Amino acid sequence: MRRILLTAAAAALAAVTGLAAAPAGAATVPPASAASSAGSSAASSGAPGAVAGQGGWEAWPTPASDLPAGSRCDFPVHLEPVVDEGQRRVLEYAPDGTTVRRAAFRGALVLRITNATTGASYVADAGGRAVVDYRPDSSQTWHAHGPVLLGVGPNGGNLPRDLYLVDGVYTIDISSTGYKTLTLRHGSAEPLCAKLA
Repeated sequence: MRRILLTAAAAALAAVTGLAAAPAGAATVPPASAASSAGSSAASSGAPGAVAGQGGWEAWPTPASDLPAGSRCDFPVHLEPVVDEGQRRVLEYAPDGTTVRRAAFRGALVLRITNATTGASYVADAGGRAVVDYRPDSSQTWHAHGPVLLGVGPNGGNLPRDLYLVDGVYTIDISSTGYKTLTLRHGSAEPLCAKLA
């Protein structure tokens, strides 16, 4: 959710993990997989030069990113794609013809998550699939299947602050303020910060 993620590529990872650099609306969001809790507005407004609205898949890479201490884990975290084959396909535009209202994400995404203080790392498969609905108030809903990286900040969701590897069939609602609500139909949400401590 831009890929839970759910193949959350760059934008997807940002929205889901809470990284500000990734486009919002695309989970915008991944796994990514991600510092702003709602993501950016790039996904919602469509990526420059994208032709996905014509039914095709476009590459949707996930950038490396850094999370400061206290934002997800007690220590700073570096996220780096090891395998990055994320793709996005726009399914629906708003009446203005440019704002993305629904998009699908897919593709292999493997992330190395590193404790930037100690160097301890964990490799996570975050290459699930998702269909993401974007609303005019910048809120979004991820309808996801398979693994994705979900970052929750302090008081930022219905799970405690941490990085989670979510797997199964689930939805992630991200409010206009960035509050994330995970609803598992079946599956699990594994906290990762303890694995890196």
